[in-house]
Amino acid sequence: MTPAARIQAAIDIIDQVVAAARDNGPAADALIQRYFRDRRYAGSKDRRAIRDLVYAAIRRAGERPASGRAAVLGLVEDDPALGALFDGSPHGPAPIAEDEAPAPAGLLPHWLASRLSHLSAADLDAMRGRAPLDLRVNLLKADRAAVIADFPGALPLPLTDAGVRLGEAVAVERHLLFQNGIIEIQDDGSQRIAQACAAGPGDLVVDLCAGAGGKALALAAAMANKGRIIACDTDRARLARLAPRAERAGVSIIAERLLDGGREGQAVPDLVGQADVVLVDAPCSGTGTWRRNPEARWRLTAERLERLTALQARLMTLGASLVKPGGRLVYAVCSLLKEEGEMQLVRFQAEHPDWHVRPLAGIGGRDAGGGRLLTPLDDGTDGFFVASIERPC
Repeated sequence: MTPAARIQAAIDIIDQVVAAARDNGPAADALIQRYFRDRRYAGSKDRRAIRDLVYAAIRRAGERPASGRAAVLGLVEDDPALGALFDGSPHGPAPIAEDEAPAPAGLLPHWLASRLSHLSAADLDAMRGRAPLDLRVNLLKADRAAVIADFPGALPLPLTDAGVRLGEAVAVERHLLFQNGIIEIQDDGSQRIAQACAAGPGDLVVDLCAGAGGKALALAAAMANKGRIIACDTDRARLARLAPRAERAGVSIIAERLLDGGREGQAVPDLVGQADVVLVDAPCSGTGTWRRNPEARWRLTAERLERLTALQARLMTLGASLVKPGGRLVYAVCSLLKEEGEMQLVRFQAEHPDWHVRPLAGIGGRDAGGGRLLTPLDDGTDGFFVASIERPC
């Protein structure tokens, strides 16, 4: 592909990303994969260059741009040399008109600025970067030091027993260690949340929003594959991915339970007052994952945030009902918004004044109303809020 054709390909992909953000469609990464699947002629260098252009343009535009062309014209504003590639050549973009406006540069939508005012400029700037690639070593099968030896430049993550940060890009899912269930891709922050649960062998743990089961697998390893984990979710397709992952990892203590959205409690009456630990890793805005999914900024609206916070409150209440006396509710969101983090903790404490917020030592982060706020700047993780609340005996 010519350099101009790469520019036009980036424009075409971003047009799809903009439409998907507006209409709640597929994520940018899925759209990029689909685009290249339909264009086998694009070589590896073309794909890398186009992907870099797409994500550079997405990261630059805090507000959802009018079009892919406007987003890429923003890159031209920063690097005028790119403007020469708008030459009207075959498969290239049309020349730039004098009255064309590039998408304005920015980190986040204007309506969110006040809601993130508790973060510093350095915090916000760190959210613009690229996320590292972290692994969790399955300690049921392997030793972390042995795994690190297989990846040049890899380093142990200091606050977890099984975390590894890779020093270079690796096709992890094609690696023999992954195929044998010895490693999983998992952000350091997610591993710290599993660690915050402090689950031990023999415990009954309920993962109320398990998704595809990444944290459930981490919990199973921490429990030495002894006890019971009930992994719940309302998304059948995501939950179905857990069983093959557990089999590959040699985990046998996880049972899946499909919930009915809006009537989640109907599927768990046998668990009321029984669990040692209930993890509510709740659906959220995803503001903590902007390094990985920068187009998520374009998806979030005030109305959607309101719906999410109502759901989070409801799931916390349901989760609390499953905790046995002396047990713990661990609440987590991959968000840096106070509405989804410490304000939810304040609300829960007001409704459950006899429950005690437990200090979370050893997971890093900064204090956030009794919980911990992990940030890309301070912790090198995705952004997370996590709190542990104990039911009285």
